[in-house]
Amino acid sequence: GGLPACLPACLGALRPMGSDGLDKSGGLIPRLIKKVKAAGKGAKAAMLVGVALLSLLLMHFVLEDHDILFVLAEGVHGMGIAALCYRLNKAGTCAGLSRTSQELTAVFLAVRLYCSAVMEGDIHTVLDLITLAATLYVIYVMRFKLASSYSRELDSIPHLVVVVPCLVLAMIAHPHTVHWIANRVLWAFAVYLEAVSVAPQVRMMQRAQVVEKFTAFYVFALGVSRFLSCAHWLLQVLDPQSFLRTALGTGLWPVAVLLSEIVQTFILADFCYYYIKMAAAGESVMRLPIGVV
Repeated sequence: GGLPACLPACLGALRPMGSDGLDKSGGLIPRLIKKVKAAGKGAKAAMLVGVALLSLLLMHFVLEDHDILFVLAEGVHGMGIAALCYRLNKAGTCAGLSRTSQELTAVFLAVRLYCSAVMEGDIHTVLDLITLAATLYVIYVMRFKLASSYSRELDSIPHLVVVVPCLVLAMIAHPHTVHWIANRVLWAFAVYLEAVSVAPQVRMMQRAQVVEKFTAFYVFALGVSRFLSCAHWLLQVLDPQSFLRTALGTGLWPVAVLLSEIVQTFILADFCYYYIKMAAAGESVMRLPIGVV
């Protein structure tokens, strides 16, 4: 039941030694972390893009059905919502949480749920229903049970500033399928609104500069969820049989989808880096440098 005899030697090989035989760095992983911390913003961005591309290639060759990425994305989003529900009930405060972002999330989930029910009706419909119910619960608690702790002055982006441009864009760029045009516009609207629904939460964190750990985990989960969703769409470009691949060059919709997915991923990429850094340090509060997210 003990460790294999070779394991200590293997682990020791990851600890570079000096000429005098003494450990100089504390191990390979700490050295890598130190180099990442010391890198400039441009270098960090290049590293992030490199890791993302390698992840996409790995997913392309490992996953036979890329639709599983959508299921994973919705599952991770659900984990983030569960963390919020726990925080609201445990701490009894919603300080630092954007109600606008939650309400925008409920809107795009409700629209996507309707479109999924009338156009597809698969596992995504069930997952969206569960996530929507949890999001509505968060909104209810914020509005009626913990309203006194809501940071209204920091949650300053009006709903219409986000909703109206998404609706206009959906009318211009939407999928060309056999479905009723209103449903196609609504589907595109849900895609665009999902991409920017986190903007009020991001703006709130920018102004506060301090993020409580459960809220930070929720936003980190959103970042991971957005990346998985983005990966699904990007991998479709590599699949010659996919709808998106065959639709490229036939209108604005394929390009608009790809751009919206990429934008929503990069909106949270910087935040995800600082969250991982906070989690590795075992800190309970996340302090964001000026200019992050």
